[in-house]
Amino acid sequence: MNERIPTSQDGESVADGKLLYLAAFSNDPDGGNPAGVWIGKTLPSDKEMQRIAAEVGYSETAFVVPVNERELTIRFFSPESEVTFCGHATIATGVALGKMHGDGIYRLGTLVGEVLVDVVTRDGVCEASLTSVKPDFELANTELVSEVLPLLGWMTTDLDRSIPPARSFAGAWHLVIAVAEAERLADLHYDFEGLKSLMLREGLTTLQLVWREDAGTFRSRNPFPVGGIVEDPATGAAAAALGGYLREAKLLSAPSTILIKQGDEIGRPSRLTVQIPASGGIIVKGTAVSICAR
Repeated sequence: MNERIPTSQDGESVADGKLLYLAAFSNDPDGGNPAGVWIGKTLPSDKEMQRIAAEVGYSETAFVVPVNERELTIRFFSPESEVTFCGHATIATGVALGKMHGDGIYRLGTLVGEVLVDVVTRDGVCEASLTSVKPDFELANTELVSEVLPLLGWMTTDLDRSIPPARSFAGAWHLVIAVAEAERLADLHYDFEGLKSLMLREGLTTLQLVWREDAGTFRSRNPFPVGGIVEDPATGAAAAALGGYLREAKLLSAPSTILIKQGDEIGRPSRLTVQIPASGGIIVKGTAVSICAR
């Protein structure tokens, strides 16, 4: 991952906009998931946005232009391709907008629909909560699971049978695979090119690999080879998709709240709070902090 650092918290001028660098789902710039947030008056061309995202090198860079102060258009690019929705870059964007324009609700127009972001500042800490589009899921077929597991170096005996493998959606499609033991999740070495090819074929953005620590806590790891990233330190879109799957498959009682711990194994600890209402979009909450010269 490219650890490019800006010269100031005000951001740098890039393509007639300001490019900010933030770490989402952490209060520590050395934790969380880094995101670029480009804010300008008019979106650059797709080619230029892709170029900027590749140069930034983070798993996603958000490109944001205002319709008005509280309504904006947003698009997301990984270093290799556009992504329909990105949760951690949305949280980073919400915090950036809150610092610019104050607390309140911002309406972000994404490729998959409107996402509301509620920004609240408490004791000087800015927190953003996104509400996803309506989630969906389908249980993964046996053939897909049989293809994926060898690429991860896992076996069917490693799986947690209480959470069957599933394709889940809350703005982007993810494959949820739950394991029964923490040690299995901790030992992650996968076939990058093989998994990338399968995910592109299946229209998957990340794999949401989880272990249920207790009733309200999950540990997660998220391979993201289709974006050119080995592993995502915090994946808000996958967190929302997991929450939607758990509710829609009746694997928990809603309303409910779960905590997802992610990024510890790769040195960027992240904490994602997922609120699962009885119906509607899934709410993912977190902080973000500027990454600046040290």
